[in-house]
Amino acid sequence: MDGDPAVESQLDTFSLILPLPYRIAFILVLGVWAWGVNLHYLHLLKIDVPSLIKYSPRSSSSLPHHQRTYALATTITVPFIFSILFFWTLTRGQPSAVLAWDFIPQSYLFLLFLLFLIPYKRLSPNGRYRFLTTLKRISIGGIAEAQDGRFGDILLADALTSYAKVLGDLFVSLCMFLSSGKSSTDKPDRGCGGQYIVPIIISIPSFIRLRQCLIEYIRVRNNPTQHSGWGGQHLANALKYSSAFPVIILSALQRGYDPNKIGLSETGLFRLWLFFVFLNSFYSFYWDVAKDWDLTLFSSLLSSTFPTIFPPSYTTTTQLHSNQIPPSQSHPWGLRPHTHFHTPQIYYTAIILDLLLRCTWSLKLSPHLDHWNDLEGTIFLLEMAEVVRRWVWIFFRVETEWVRVRSGSAGVDEMLLAPLGR
Repeated sequence: MDGDPAVESQLDTFSLILPLPYRIAFILVLGVWAWGVNLHYLHLLKIDVPSLIKYSPRSSSSLPHHQRTYALATTITVPFIFSILFFWTLTRGQPSAVLAWDFIPQSYLFLLFLLFLIPYKRLSPNGRYRFLTTLKRISIGGIAEAQDGRFGDILLADALTSYAKVLGDLFVSLCMFLSSGKSSTDKPDRGCGGQYIVPIIISIPSFIRLRQCLIEYIRVRNNPTQHSGWGGQHLANALKYSSAFPVIILSALQRGYDPNKIGLSETGLFRLWLFFVFLNSFYSFYWDVAKDWDLTLFSSLLSSTFPTIFPPSYTTTTQLHSNQIPPSQSHPWGLRPHTHFHTPQIYYTAIILDLLLRCTWSLKLSPHLDHWNDLEGTIFLLEMAEVVRRWVWIFFRVETEWVRVRSGSAGVDEMLLAPLGR
């Protein structure tokens, strides 16, 4: 394959500098740093994340959890930097060399995998063990009971949905590396292994969350409590994750469009995809704001638009953190009484950012921007954008869970008040 002009011409400048295996590694390493920042900032806000996810408390002499996470992130970042610098030194941007030295970035991915398995004491062994056991449990859609770390299972499973395309690319990279006559640093062949293998892998995280929601619904039906209701919210959440499957399937059909097999015109297929991606994006956005973050944005909008049908209601017994609240209201418009972030503007910014990053697919609607969607650089940036969206989401999801727990609204089966003690 070396020196083949037909192959070499497929590699754009971005792929020569940052081939697929390194893009995957970069996003994975970034995720560890991002989790450390989550833990650090929430710790500064006096939100005890380890107690929420039922992680065993650290001894008084050990480092805080965010510092342990930073140490792990540093450990996996250093070999990444050495690996990519060594790769650049050998290849010097030459397509033939980039294709020939594909085992270097692939070796780093293998090393990254090993670093999570090696029981080395300086690399937060308890944290890595907890991560692996949680990953093992949720990999088949399992979810722990509240007292065993249910919330941690939800956080990790939701994070996997944001890494779905990265996982798909990880398979593509490995498939190309092991395929005869191919290189994992070549232009990604997302049909490697078959047209539907990658879509199936991408759909696995959504299936995990779907099954978790159904398990929670069954638990509520079998053991109802005063606060649990009949479980309808879990079914609605399951429907949200189900709405991702038509998008994944229709996207795969568009890439391998064959009118003889599909029975739809290309325009009809696109319009069907557009309907489902719109449904999935805005349903998910609504759920992020109203359910995951417990914000009153949508109810406030209804109250403002139809005050006679949806009269405003405010809680007046909560001690608030903001001084920018009108005397007639108990919390800033669209938010909630209990907040831990310093200003309402932080919440409004997060809402706007969540909406924008949920709708990156809208680039396909512009004839001037559509061609950018197929560029490897754009694909990488969109995967990064989704990871950033999830990183922001985690701040507010954890804060919401803390508020629920402290106020006792998490339900009897989810109460974590005993270990909090703050």
